[in-house]
Amino acid sequence: MLNKLPSSISALLDARANGHSLPAGLYVREDVFEADIDVFFRNHWICVGLDCDVPEPGDATVIDIGKTSLILLRDDDGEIRVLHNVCRHRGSRLLDPGKAIVSKLVCPYHTWTYELTGELSYAPHMGKDFDKECRSLKPVTFKSIGGLIYVCLSDNPPEDIAILEQTMTERLAPYDIRNAKVAFQTDVIEDGNWKLTMENNRECYHCSANHPELCVSFVDLDFGFDPETLSQEDREQAEEHLRLYEERTKAWESDGFPSAAVEQLADCATNFRTQRLIIAGAGESQTHDATAASSKLLGHMTRKDLGDTHLWGHNSWNHFMGDHAVVATVIPLSAGKTLVRTKWLVHKDAVEGVDYDLDKLTDVWVATTDQDADLVARSHAGTLDPAYQPGPYSRFSETNLDKFASWYIDRMRAHGY
Repeated sequence: MLNKLPSSISALLDARANGHSLPAGLYVREDVFEADIDVFFRNHWICVGLDCDVPEPGDATVIDIGKTSLILLRDDDGEIRVLHNVCRHRGSRLLDPGKAIVSKLVCPYHTWTYELTGELSYAPHMGKDFDKECRSLKPVTFKSIGGLIYVCLSDNPPEDIAILEQTMTERLAPYDIRNAKVAFQTDVIEDGNWKLTMENNRECYHCSANHPELCVSFVDLDFGFDPETLSQEDREQAEEHLRLYEERTKAWESDGFPSAAVEQLADCATNFRTQRLIIAGAGESQTHDATAASSKLLGHMTRKDLGDTHLWGHNSWNHFMGDHAVVATVIPLSAGKTLVRTKWLVHKDAVEGVDYDLDKLTDVWVATTDQDADLVARSHAGTLDPAYQPGPYSRFSETNLDKFASWYIDRMRAHGY
């Protein structure tokens, strides 16, 4: 039987069956996309960048989210600022997309000029009685959590960001990513809906068949398996892996490195999960041979055997290792286009060709991101097919997808849909 789209977003939400993927309309319809931008990218906290994106005073970068444009910058006092990229005169964009170095923010239209704090300092031909004090650039509510920049565009940002902040401030401290540097960045536009991008990242059911480079260091068993379908040898291997997890987690935490899983995936606004994961093989880093890519470790790290501190939110995923970090943010562009921006971080003093080899640093996640883009495109094409019907999630390896879909439905309803 061919799928027919219900007439309202509310009907689509009601049609979702527990334990199943979402109805097609929630992936492909433009009215749903606009609702998603409003609910999840305006009224929830989202990760948009890093302190080290703007390492020096005057460094600025523009991030566009739907119709909203933001300027992330470092002011003359070295403080991070996030400002709306909208001139207070007649609304012109101040900066173009991408990075810039500025001493002041000067509107290219009529040269209204702002300090890096956002204060209006010069507005020609507006008269002596013009009050500049009420025309500063509009600030954006933001938090730097261990060097990750989270913003909320709502006037009432969710308060449960405090749990993420409390959890990750301690876990990220040894990596000191505020003082890291971006060694490399890629922008990949996936031909799929942002929710498919996030679903793909939240399971490793697909890893062994699609990510040979990543599977050298990443253990797909970490995110679930069906014990009854494993051979006796594989079952014993899985049981040994679980035993090793308990042992490693206990040892890491006794050494002062929080490692156990912390999840806030239901009955919440701010959705996240973190855990210190075992790195397979040589056990040092997510590289093609699982050894460290940089001889100069991140921040205050002195060990290469502390696994992978992973963190995901509803528009980001991150991997923090002793030698480098991989930080990815997701920005929807349309119902069927999604920007995945990935950054590789190293110690701020690490020198390419001396302390690290760029190919070794990046090749695993460059390949993985390209492979994921193909998978997401295939999934999105399938949701557009009239034959698509929501399928069941594996209760062993796709439980986090079920939780994400349920959270999505709950938050849409909480915002009146």
